[in-house]
Amino acid sequence: MTGTISGIKRNAVHDGEGLRTTVFFKGCPLRCVWCHNPESIAFGRSLGFYPEKCLSCGSCQTVCSRQAVRMENGIPVTDRERCSGCFGCTEMCPGDARIGYGEVWEADALAEKLAQDKPFFDNSGGGVTLSGGECLSQPGFACALAGALTEKQIRVNVDTCGYTTRTVLDSILPFTDTFLYDLKAIDREVHRKCTGRDNDCILDNLRYLTDQGAEIEIRYPLVPGWNQGECGRIGAFLAGLSRKHKVKVLGYHSLADGKYRALGMTDTLPPVQATLSDVEEAVRILQGYGLHAVNGMKDD
Repeated sequence: MTGTISGIKRNAVHDGEGLRTTVFFKGCPLRCVWCHNPESIAFGRSLGFYPEKCLSCGSCQTVCSRQAVRMENGIPVTDRERCSGCFGCTEMCPGDARIGYGEVWEADALAEKLAQDKPFFDNSGGGVTLSGGECLSQPGFACALAGALTEKQIRVNVDTCGYTTRTVLDSILPFTDTFLYDLKAIDREVHRKCTGRDNDCILDNLRYLTDQGAEIEIRYPLVPGWNQGECGRIGAFLAGLSRKHKVKVLGYHSLADGKYRALGMTDTLPPVQATLSDVEEAVRILQGYGLHAVNGMKDD
């Protein structure tokens, strides 16, 4: 079973308990205006160019067989319509100014690579986190990888937006230690405004996983002007589930804007920032519903 990933981050400390290695899957069904991983939105390959690293050597232009790169004032300009995504230019770039996102892996081979960090996982209570994009948008690959890691006695977390089918949840559930479940809004129209999609299946799937006894940590990304007013609704919804989950409030920032420029994408990041007091107020509101809410801008 093969799948496509946009990257691997070792020694991650914010994607679950202990030291973790996070695998970012390509492709996501949502279009969150505040997405910090735009390189993982598209299912296909993506090319990033970081001009601050460019040495103006022209190697990328020389190697491109489709003539998709031209030099303008010493800076390579890529015609993304012509680019085939072969990533030949990234291999030739001596300054690592050109980065290819979209590496294809066999599940077993990737599990072997990730297992190299098992001593660190075992010593810290960590493991591997499947993230994205949306890892469950590649369900066969996600399940195969999670299964292979489980066989190696490596704990697996699944970081998901919940926009998937119950069949997929049933398939991944036996291999999942903890679901890191994004909950962006309860109001249907607010959710659509923020993500481009309705949230009916997201809420239904959270109810289902709760009833199945899954270990879940709720992630609430607090974005002023977009979903800050949803805090009370989120608290009421979570308090009404059959079990109460830990809720981590994540304060939004717009520091990923450079990625959008590098990818040639329209920057949708709101020009705002959640303050520490914003997050603390949200935590107080959620705790008022009897929830174990914590400030994601601080240590747990």
